Amino acid sequence: MQRIEQALVIMQVVVAILLITGVLLQTPKATGLGGTIGGGGDSGLGGGYRTRRGLERQIYYSTWVLLVVFFIVSVTNFWFSVHHPT
Repeated sequence: MQRIEQALVIMQVVVAILLITGVLLQTPKATGLGGTIGGGGDSGLGGGYRTRRGLERQIYYSTWVLLVVFFIVSVTNFWFSVHHPT
C-alpha cells in the first residue's frame, strides 16, 4: 500500500504542474472582468465572447481534463490515507 500512496502523491504533483502550465498558457480574453465591463481598451477583442480555435481550444479542453484527473487523484489519495493509515 505504501507504493500506491507514493505513486498517487507523485501523480498528484505531476498533474498539478501540468494544470498550472495549462492555465498559464491560455490566452486572456479581455483581461478578465475589467476588460469585459470596460470594453477592453484598444485591444481589438471587443470585450465580449469569442470562440476558441485550434491550439487554443485544445489547451482549454486539456486543462479541464487535467482538472478532473487532479480531482480524482486527490480524492483517491485522501481515501487511501483514511482507510489505510501508515
